[in-house]
This record gives sequence, C-alpha cells and structure tokens, in this order.
Amino acid sequence: MDVYCGIDWAEDHHDIALVNRDGQLVARRRISDDAAGLAQLLALLAEHGDSPEDPVPVAIETPRGLLVACLRATGRQIYPVNPMAVARYRDRHSVAGRKSGHGDAVVLANVLRTDLHAHRPLPAGTELAQAIAVLARAQQDAVWDRTQAHNKLRSHLRGYFPGFLAAFPARAGLTRPEARIILAAAPTPAAAARLTSTQLRALLKKAGRSRGLDTEAARLRDAFRAEQMRQLPLAEDAMGRQALALLRQLDAACASADDLEQATTGSFNQHPDAGIITSFPGLGALTGARVLAEIGDDRSRFQDAKGLKAYAGAAPITRASGKSKSVTRRHVKNNRLAAVGYTWSFSALTASPGARAHYDHRRHAGDRHAAAQRNLSGRMLGCLHHCLITGQHYDEATAFPARTTLPKAA
Repeated sequence: MDVYCGIDWAEDHHDIALVNRDGQLVARRRISDDAAGLAQLLALLAEHGDSPEDPVPVAIETPRGLLVACLRATGRQIYPVNPMAVARYRDRHSVAGRKSGHGDAVVLANVLRTDLHAHRPLPAGTELAQAIAVLARAQQDAVWDRTQAHNKLRSHLRGYFPGFLAAFPARAGLTRPEARIILAAAPTPAAAARLTSTQLRALLKKAGRSRGLDTEAARLRDAFRAEQMRQLPLAEDAMGRQALALLRQLDAACASADDLEQATTGSFNQHPDAGIITSFPGLGALTGARVLAEIGDDRSRFQDAKGLKAYAGAAPITRASGKSKSVTRRHVKNNRLAAVGYTWSFSALTASPGARAHYDHRRHAGDRHAAAQRNLSGRMLGCLHHCLITGQHYDEATAFPARTTLPKAA
C-alpha cells in the first residue's frame, strides 16, 4: 500500500489526512458531513491511487455513522481505532500534548502505516446480519429502558401505594398487562379500594386474561382493601398523577421491547446461521439473534476460537512481571456479547447435562459462580465457532464427552 487515510470525525465536518509509506503528508482536507463531503473524499482518494482493486484503507475513531456505512459500501477496509489508543499514538508525534482535528487525522493515518497488522478492520458482514445487529441492540436497549422505567415506578409506588406492590409481588410484576391496566384505572389506594369484583374482572379481561378471572378479581379486591399506610389525601392524589406519568413511560418501553423482539426474531429466522445457533442448548431466537448481532457472519473475523472467547470476555488474562503473576477476568470486551453469554450459560445449565457437569466440575475445582459461568460460556463459544466454521449443528456428545476416571493405584 502506498497511501493511508485518517479521518478525524465530528458532528458537522470531518478532517481528512493522507500519508504515504514514508510518513509524509500528501493531502489534507476538511469535508462536510453530507453527500457532497463524501464525494470530495472519494475524489481525493481517487487522485492518490484509490481503485476498486486496491482501495485505500481508512482509520477512524468510530465504527458507526453514515460516513462509515458509505465507505464500507465502497468495499474498502475500515479500521476503527479506540480513542484511548489514538491518544497514546498522539504522544509519539507531539510531546507537548498538542491536539487538533487535522493532527488527529494525521495520527490515524500513521497508525495504519506503522501498525496495520495490529488493528482489526470492520467485519464484512452481510446486509441481513447488519440489520439483525441493529434490531437486536435496539431491542436490548429497549429492555434496559423497560427495566429502568419499571424500577422508577416501583420506587414511586413504595412511597404511597405499597398495597399495589403487594398485590403484584413478582419481580417484574408491574410489567404485566393486568398490573398496568389496573394501575391506570386506579392510581391511588382510595380509588383501588373502591373497585368492585365486577370492575376488576372486566379490567383483567381487558388485559387479555381468560382463566381464573373470578378468583383473581377476588384476590385483588381483598389486597386493595387491606389496611396499609397512607399519605395525606391531597398528597396521595398528586402522587397518583405522577404514577400515571411514570406508567405511560413504562407502557411505551414495554411496547417498544415487544415490537422490536418480533422484528428481531423475524429477521434472525431468515438468516442461514439461525439453525446452527439455535441448535445450542440455552439459545432461543432472541438470544441467538443477540449472539449473531455481535459476532456477525464474516467467517474471517476471528482467526480461532480463542479470539472469539477474548472478544466476549470469557478468556482470562494473565499479568506477569518479575516474580508476581496473576490471572484475572478480562475487562476489555464486548459488553453486549458478555451479557448474552451469561444468560446463555445460565440457561444451558438446565438444558444440557454436559454443561451442568462442566459447571459443577469448575465449582468443585474452586471457581466461584461467576468464574464457572464465564468458563462455561467460553466452552460454548468455542463449540459455536467450530460449528459455524464447519456448518454443523450442536451435538451434546461431541461438545461434552463423558469424563473417564482412571482407577486409583493400589
């Protein structure tokens, strides 16, 4: 390669720098963040030898955005460089700590010139895999928003309406449709105590419940009329109004999570890797979509299973210096993949006898619960990497062969 490109991106403009193999600056420009700016960038690259057969590689500090998406569509390799790494490279060019948009673009171009082999390009995933990644991450964000809205409403109800929480004691009780519909109809203890069995039965039916309506209505009526601590009437009415506002946020978060879940699973089921991924114990359509969203379908992305395990945070990291040596968990990882890996390994404990035996073995060896689950997650990721490369479905006997115990010597 003769030319390397560095882009220091901003909200409304981007600084471009091109350097040659000797580190000399051959071109610089500031472009706008629009189609005209993209055309200027492509023209600048073409002037310095860019071609479809030999595209100029580009380094930038973000893997997202319209500029990155359009550059990926040209077929060139995009190298997202961590801003913290760029800050350390910057010290090689300016001891005084000088910083500018143009200077950072030059630093990024030189990162590729000197250490291209040490950086990972964006994977060349299919369009369907990219769509699944967008939907799966959005659905996960919606679930986190739903949890936050649920916790806010629950905390608020504890301050004036503990009887409602007692009526729906489950951990996610407020996210149930019947709980939200009843709270909307009676947001205060006084209003809830006035609800009759007939009214409660109608509300439960409106929420979609079809069985045990009379029994559940009687239980809720007794729970709402039980003695409980109360706020003053005016304060109670005001807190009821606030509860309705928080309830609207929870309703929107629940609807978004459900809608995105349907879209995510629908797109995931169309992917060729869906059958292999869901053949693993503990992985359904939604969790499988989250796994695919983070690892992609570019088979060359990870050279081996060790790279995938490190990317997910399942591989330990060793620090050795002199006489000291420590083996700890990995903090730099893909947090979304690590989160779904925890859910996956936990579900596999009941779905796979081999996974359960592996977890118990690690626990007996001295691992704590979290460490044993990370080890199991790494084992499952290694199996998944093998199955995706070879096109095989999961096989319990191959993944967890029976342990053989040697007889003790007499």
